[in-house]
Amino acid sequence: MDSITAATLILTLSVSSLLSTIPSLSAAPCNPQSCHAVLGPEIRFPFLLLHHQSPSCGLSGFELRCNHQNQTILTLPHSGAFVVDHIDYASQALFINDPNSCLPGRILNFSAYGSPFRGAYTRSYTFLNCSSDFMDYDPTRYTPLYCLSGRNHTVLAMRSDPVAAAPPATCRRIKSVEVPIEWELSQFEWSQMDLREDLELVWNVPLCRNCEIKGGICGLENDGEGSRVACFRRSGSGLPRSAKYGIIIGVGIPGLVCIIGLTCYACGMIRALNLRSGLNSDLPMTISDQRPVIRSVSGLDGPTIQSYPTTVLGESRRLPKPNDACCPICLSDYQPKETLRSIPECNHYFHADCIDEWLKLNGSCPLCRNSPVSSIPTPCFSLSESSSGLSPSNSDSP
Repeated sequence: MDSITAATLILTLSVSSLLSTIPSLSAAPCNPQSCHAVLGPEIRFPFLLLHHQSPSCGLSGFELRCNHQNQTILTLPHSGAFVVDHIDYASQALFINDPNSCLPGRILNFSAYGSPFRGAYTRSYTFLNCSSDFMDYDPTRYTPLYCLSGRNHTVLAMRSDPVAAAPPATCRRIKSVEVPIEWELSQFEWSQMDLREDLELVWNVPLCRNCEIKGGICGLENDGEGSRVACFRRSGSGLPRSAKYGIIIGVGIPGLVCIIGLTCYACGMIRALNLRSGLNSDLPMTISDQRPVIRSVSGLDGPTIQSYPTTVLGESRRLPKPNDACCPICLSDYQPKETLRSIPECNHYFHADCIDEWLKLNGSCPLCRNSPVSSIPTPCFSLSESSSGLSPSNSDSP
């Protein structure tokens, strides 16, 4: 074993020892469940899927159930049953709709009172019952509600604006309601909701947002005096993969540089000693030409990187994978209107600027290390020694 191989082994053992000394939380006590393997939202703490999970896996008021269509159902005390389309655990928000596809009819008597949920962003609407001949309405002011309309009347919704013009004489006011709209709609005062989109509800307790952002999962822990909410690591994982890569890169690159420097210094000292002692061709190996040749790390070219799909993040910050709350490279939360780029082979998302710089230097995904089909193999730093006295096994050693 030559000096380079020995030094590399020492570095590897050091990094492994460092990773093993970093504390990690125990695995989450309950496995996530879902009503539908593909379309259903992942159900985990603080939610509880009745008849599928132990009561200790969730909290009171967060009970969900599956109906005969494998839809996830939430029942509010004063508003009845709704379909849960999506749960954002990092934002602590859930999106619900009417299982009978007539959400406006449910909005008329909607209330989240008595539940852990509330509407984070609400907007006031007035429902109008207009005669059938009232067809010349302004679409920027009125939204037709077809599931509530009939042959002889049309139900419209309009923003409850104090400065707005009075409703037409042929229309009768039904009711004014506060609608919990989605976040992106609340950012534009002029936007008009069609009242068929999901209602967004949020919960404040328990507060698990920071745990989720860091890659953990909340659950109940019994500390001997009762149950409390704690942050656990996900089942089957220790540190988050991004943290492991950060540690390996942070320790490995400086260590590799030190090894190369020490190797060059040792080679120079041996060469000097050989010259002083007058050793020549009788030496078992020639050191004069042993200079490390460093092959630069190469990644993908610009056109290949630009060919990867990009996504402009919507205001809801929803991605195909709900757990993708932050960029694994810069560890910053995704913000609305930011451009994300995904790697097609593994469907991992990153900030476009972050992954572009990464792929210029590395031809593989920073999360799973899968190399794209069109990528150039990413060589590691290697030292090649040209000497007739070295055996093939030694010359190929890192």
